[in-house]
Amino acid sequence: MTAGNRDLTDPTRARDVDDLEAGLKEPEFENLSIPEKLGPATVVVDDHKIKRFAFTQDDHHPWHLKASPFDGRRIGHASLLGNDLVQLFTTVYAASRVVGLHTEEQLWFDSPAFLDEEVTLAGTYTEAYERRGQGYVVMEATATGADGRNILRHRGVEILRTRPGDVAGRGSASPAEADERVTGDVAADAPAFDAARPAVGQVLGPLDKSFTTEQAAVFSRIGEYVRNIHNDLDLARAGGLRVPIVQGQQQFGAIAELLSRSFGAAFFAGGWLRVKFLKTVDVHESIRIAGVVTDVGEDRVEMQVWVRRADGALSAAGWASAPLPDTNRK
Repeated sequence: MTAGNRDLTDPTRARDVDDLEAGLKEPEFENLSIPEKLGPATVVVDDHKIKRFAFTQDDHHPWHLKASPFDGRRIGHASLLGNDLVQLFTTVYAASRVVGLHTEEQLWFDSPAFLDEEVTLAGTYTEAYERRGQGYVVMEATATGADGRNILRHRGVEILRTRPGDVAGRGSASPAEADERVTGDVAADAPAFDAARPAVGQVLGPLDKSFTTEQAAVFSRIGEYVRNIHNDLDLARAGGLRVPIVQGQQQFGAIAELLSRSFGAAFFAGGWLRVKFLKTVDVHESIRIAGVVTDVGEDRVEMQVWVRRADGALSAAGWASAPLPDTNRK
């Protein structure tokens, strides 16, 4: 198990180590071993980690910076540890030689992560398959608190190595036949979401974002000296892109922000979000995050959610649910 710090890897090693990725495997589909353990690693949810995430997402909610309803303690953003889980494979594979695309992300939000809490991350590559000439790999992982409670459970799908420019235009994923189709279309007169009285057809958001070069670079681990198509112009262009692209997980975090702002504490301790990434988003590109209520049960609300680019195309589409606050339960 790696020593606990705020990152998956300790950037201060660069003072003494020449090759920070020495001994790690080449991120090639042929090098996969299924099942393959990833981690464990420990990270500390310190003040810097929370503030850094607030910068990358432009989300400075007081629950993260001052106090929350959870006994007044500061908590990390709902998806604060999501990218740590996605990137857990880089404890085995060389991160700066990865040229892949995240195609699907799913998180179960079981509990908030508290300020200064040490969290253990552990995962497994559980499945690998080929489709349309691309090699996909499935990871299942967990983030566990110091007291043994579940914080997040993760299931993600990634193209391990590709040329991003070749798949960016056609979409990196498409909904399966069994999935309820998400169009992102709602009536102009659709009512706004009302947490006190949720109803089918109510619209969440919109939440507008534009992730800058700096935000995308910091989110994508430039502080750990990791180079990739999200934080390096030369690598992005070598991959057939004009400029770096925003990580799918960064878009996922924006959807999680919308849901946590809509449902409050209930989302941090019982929310669920599954997103498919359809088209890439360039740095500095304007996006709009929104959702619609599709069902209201006795104790949960079901939704469709999406991210729409400035050109009108959906870059991400998915499904979510959250518990009703206690005051709303029948």
